[in-house]
Amino acid sequence: MSPPRWGIAGFGWVACDYMAPAIEAAGGIVAAIADPSPVAQASAESAGILSFDDTAAMLSSGEVDLLYVATPNNAHLGPVRAAAEAGVPVLCEKPLAHSLDDAEAIGRAVADTGVLYGTAFDQRHHPAHRRMAKLIADSAIGRPVAVRIVYCCWVDPLWSADGLGSPNWRADPLAAGGGAVIDLALHGLDLARLLVGEPLDRLHIDLQRRIHDYPVDDGGVLSGRTASGVLLTSHVAYNCPEILPRRRLEVQGETGLLTAIDTMGQTPGGTVTLTNDQGVVGVNFDELSPFTAQVAAFQAAAKGEPHDFSITRDLDLMRLFDRAYTRARACL
Repeated sequence: MSPPRWGIAGFGWVACDYMAPAIEAAGGIVAAIADPSPVAQASAESAGILSFDDTAAMLSSGEVDLLYVATPNNAHLGPVRAAAEAGVPVLCEKPLAHSLDDAEAIGRAVADTGVLYGTAFDQRHHPAHRRMAKLIADSAIGRPVAVRIVYCCWVDPLWSADGLGSPNWRADPLAAGGGAVIDLALHGLDLARLLVGEPLDRLHIDLQRRIHDYPVDDGGVLSGRTASGVLLTSHVAYNCPEILPRRRLEVQGETGLLTAIDTMGQTPGGTVTLTNDQGVVGVNFDELSPFTAQVAAFQAAAKGEPHDFSITRDLDLMRLFDRAYTRARACL
């Protein structure tokens, strides 16, 4: 069987440095990219990858079996809609879109065509997080009580993904739909659902614009709970120096605690420990990139294998998040 041929809409930093290698590692090939940037097109063509100015032209070429969307958030809808109309399964970066209106439109496009759709919540595919979810489901820590997340980084106004001074759209309210919180927090909210097996039904957000001089939030704290009473707290930020500890995930249960250090992010590895009345023990998991694991899962889903990609689940989360984020920005 021929390897799945991927098209990429938006051939920027994440697509080049993480997704393209993940596709190859998972047995696929990057066949084409759609990006109007001459720099992006030249980069693709130097690697023997076809380049197009727009997604519709790329899809109509017949060279693409699957689509990955990595454009700025306000440009997700067009490529997803084009893929849906072409019947091409599409994996779209988080958040669904920069606005709830566009997210709802993506939901309608997927529902109307029945195309396979996934939001690229790569953290739910990290082998460490999958292992934690299995341990929790097997009662290794008893009933879950709380999920605690720290997921921070440094993104200043002059930060450039390519190091060449390209504009930082992640701090542009129109392109991104917000700042640190819309970029980082949804990973943790989706991951919390995977870990404890139920969604949040309440969410509150407090924002800050404290360190960086740009018009969006550079940090935020989220708190919420599930219907059964599991609590969540999450601190996300663009104002945390990279030299500091900044990626920690804890799930406390009635009889134990799972702690993951440096598992959240694009790279493989990190550590997981289980603490209970027997002491502290290390938890083993596969050393596989979350991007590679995600690509493998999506390729399997496209073949008709069971999967947990869900536009319904992702839209429900986006609606909950949008209500809380809208209230928070009004107070910033």
